[in-house]
Amino acid sequence: MNWLQQTIKKNFSSTLFTPDEVGKLVLPIVVDQSFIIGMAIFNTAMISSAGIAAVSAVNMVESLNIFLVSIFIALATGGTVLVAQARGKRDQALLQRAATNTLVTVFLLALVFTIIMLVFHQQILSGVFGGSSEAVMKNARIYYIGSVASYPALAIVEAACGVLRGVADTKTSFFLSFVTNFSYVGLNLLFILVFHFGIVGMSVAINLARIAGALLSLWYLLYRNHELAITIKRMVHLDWQMMKRVLVVGFPFAAEQLFFNGGKIITQIFIVGMGTLALTSNAIATSLTMLLEIIPGSLSLALVPIVGQSIGAGDTQSVKRFWRSFLGLSSFSTVVAGALLLVLYPWIIELFNAPAAVESSVFWITVMVIFFRILFWPVSFITPSALRAAGDANFTSLVSLSSMWGVRIVLGYLLGITLNYGLLGIWAAMCLEWGVRGGIFALRLKSNAWIKKRLV
Repeated sequence: MNWLQQTIKKNFSSTLFTPDEVGKLVLPIVVDQSFIIGMAIFNTAMISSAGIAAVSAVNMVESLNIFLVSIFIALATGGTVLVAQARGKRDQALLQRAATNTLVTVFLLALVFTIIMLVFHQQILSGVFGGSSEAVMKNARIYYIGSVASYPALAIVEAACGVLRGVADTKTSFFLSFVTNFSYVGLNLLFILVFHFGIVGMSVAINLARIAGALLSLWYLLYRNHELAITIKRMVHLDWQMMKRVLVVGFPFAAEQLFFNGGKIITQIFIVGMGTLALTSNAIATSLTMLLEIIPGSLSLALVPIVGQSIGAGDTQSVKRFWRSFLGLSSFSTVVAGALLLVLYPWIIELFNAPAAVESSVFWITVMVIFFRILFWPVSFITPSALRAAGDANFTSLVSLSSMWGVRIVLGYLLGITLNYGLLGIWAAMCLEWGVRGGIFALRLKSNAWIKKRLV
């Protein structure tokens, strides 16, 4: 027991953080991610009652949603870095300006996106998913309009959670996210399983849930949190200089997500051409393998404020120690989660009412992803979190762009289309791309070039 305590103290502490403080930072994010991912899987299982066309439509639109939503989530993460470094530097005025203008900037950007996406919805859907069946397209159009309309409300929730994580208030960010996602699932239960509204019910539910989350987020920031000191007057009086700074810091994050998720849409187009069963297999495999990401994804998020505050305080030595510790914990958690997923697979797959051909495809994809997530995912996704928080976002964006388009897209087309390995080939290309990208990131962190970067 003493050995374990000493190991934890050695690997998860610094001059700014004790192991208990790291645990209090990580645990709410783990719970938050558990609810988000669990509810996403539950929603996919629920909509499966409306048929495979509905499942395929939701999965198609979600790939487009991730592409767009990730941009303003990335800007919110840029705000997390600014707030965390300002806090580590003990610059209260900068912290308050960064928090307020992160909220305003992300909301305004989401509002612009919403208007554009709704005006050109027909052209976008036809251009990206034109090869799908008429039934899938009909469902996709309904869910697309409903989900896009919820962007501004979601932007407020994500920006609020981002700035709260910057000051290590992960309990509140978890609560806000929990209310939003739990409301979504509850409303889906009502509209889909009780009233049988299908895809229309899902579209209404996502808007009501995100509006509730946005109102709660604003109430907390305006009336309950005093450290960030966000007020209506400060939000209305636009601070163009700080908004520009938020954009400058967040742009590399956003550009990385833009190109990275753009590559995912290209692979989605590959899958559309394989037919509705392939789309359904992809939707279910995506849902199941998300379970493996709960703890690793949480560690990736938690590392941002830890590194940001450490850099702000000038403690660069602790960054590598936390990085190595989080990598090991991520791989270990994937081993445990992967084993549980395989044991429970026969019962979990029944939730999706999947045909036998789909079950077989999903199983082998799941086995492959578990193996590569243990080896490659942590270094590929946790390492760039440390680099971004240190201000080295330009490098991570360049590497992610290059590996996505130079490895995943090319290899995915070669394995999935040319060599006719289908869906399994596309997923294999994704797993191999993790290894290439992760290796480059690890070399960068060890080189110490990121230490020269500063944001505040």
